[in-house]
Amino acid sequence: MRTRRGAASVFALTATVVALTACAPAGGAAVRLPPENAVPDYQLGAAYEPPDGVTVVARDRTADPADGVYSICYLNAFQTQPGELADWPGELILRSADGPLFDPDWPGEALLDTSTETKRQAIADIVVPWIRDCAEAGFDAVEFDNLDTYTRSGGALTFGDNLALGRVLVGAAHEAGLAAAQKNAAEDARVLRDEGRFDFAISEECAAYDECAAYLDVYGEHVVNVEYGDPVAFAAACEGGRMPRASVLRDRDLVAPDDAAYVFELCAAD
Repeated sequence: MRTRRGAASVFALTATVVALTACAPAGGAAVRLPPENAVPDYQLGAAYEPPDGVTVVARDRTADPADGVYSICYLNAFQTQPGELADWPGELILRSADGPLFDPDWPGEALLDTSTETKRQAIADIVVPWIRDCAEAGFDAVEFDNLDTYTRSGGALTFGDNLALGRVLVGAAHEAGLAAAQKNAAEDARVLRDEGRFDFAISEECAAYDECAAYLDVYGEHVVNVEYGDPVAFAAACEGGRMPRASVLRDRDLVAPDDAAYVFELCAAD
């Protein structure tokens, strides 16, 4: 399950992307990981003043980073955003015999075609300027959503295809001084950290889908987790120690506090 909101527009890349190591990338600024025992909020639907005690906030790249906390910039890097299919060159959209291949859970989002080096570079030509914008805006890190499109591509894409693009995007993040978060693909976390050079993970519903250990075994305390919708299940997962310490319960549309649908809960303090 992936809950995402935000807009994006397409730009051209004018510089070469270099793959770099995490944490202290050669040739780029040192990156800073989220604090251990972080208190997170996930604000992709609307940006608002973080609740008291929150130390990590994720927002869409079109929003400003939150003041005084560790700020993560959201990018939909492997699919299009809803309503923006026409903004992407047609040759970068994965297609079936019936036309563009859409995410079955998010019909407005078409999968990007990462199957060749030429296409991956063309995608990077669009996404890397967004990464640089995140850095210039003052974010500390970037998350690349939909890393797992190969699992719903009908065999047209492979893990290796997305790993190759991920390396380029992570390298660009490190060059800009940003830490890079793995998003999705829990089963491939170790390879993504070791070969993709991702620095930490953002998981969605890892307790609901029994994926928390897959992230924690690789990234330790540097896992930020978002659960949705069920306060009883969230409380049980908190009490059972089945989630990362940095876990938050949010409403699925990630609305602001003045909306009646707003949900924000944290695990009770020990």
